[in-house]
Amino acid sequence: MNMADIGGNIRLHFDDQGPQDAPALVFSNSLGTDFRLWDALLPYLPEGLRIIRYDMRGHGLTSCPDGPYFMGDLVADAAALLDYLKVSECVFVGLSIGGMIAQGLAAERLDLVRAMVLSNTASKIGTPAIWEERMADVRNGGIEAIAFATLQRWFSRQFRGENPGQVEAWMNMMIRTPVQGYLGASAAIAETDLYESTARLTLPTLGIGGSEDGSTPADLVRETTELVKGARFELIRGAGHLPPVEKPKEYAGLISGFLREIGHI
Repeated sequence: MNMADIGGNIRLHFDDQGPQDAPALVFSNSLGTDFRLWDALLPYLPEGLRIIRYDMRGHGLTSCPDGPYFMGDLVADAAALLDYLKVSECVFVGLSIGGMIAQGLAAERLDLVRAMVLSNTASKIGTPAIWEERMADVRNGGIEAIAFATLQRWFSRQFRGENPGQVEAWMNMMIRTPVQGYLGASAAIAETDLYESTARLTLPTLGIGGSEDGSTPADLVRETTELVKGARFELIRGAGHLPPVEKPKEYAGLISGFLREIGHI
């Protein structure tokens, strides 16, 4: 178990696999999950990479300060972890809020990021009113109050029907997220609009969307990807909001192809 003391009473839980001097591939996961989100993907990734995953603040085994959080906090946490691990010029893969962190990190610390994968994300997700309603539901009834509806958006109908045990496990992960962590990160999403800063980025970028994504529809992901000059977008058919869970081999294939394309492997 690895914990990075990054200051401000924050200790980040992370996993660091592969040669320390290898090209780094960093993963940042979605609201209500921890870095196990990427477990099914790992066997399909190319060998010879340094693979780093971490739990953002308020999630998994990372510290859970009182909220609200701001996107700047989450971006600073990611930057502090990479500085702690002496990582630069990584490829940063972010899903949902993790994709917002990727955009913010590329805008603030381009020395750390040579390319990014924006998965099931956007420069702006939802509206403050939508997030305030969701946060009110959590304050009144706990994460359980929104869990069922959230998983309907997370996973395709086919996956839910064929994998009830997995769906239950992901629901358990979500509802066991600390309430303050869930509310804090939700507040960060609510106040964030990265349109202008993302539109100024020029680094190599791959966007990935799921055709059945009920949280960040594929067209929204495509529009965000196209803000970055020279970026390209790929659609995974039959996948919802978490394609590394539903379609890990196909998802890994897209990332592997991108890494080869930019000379990272």
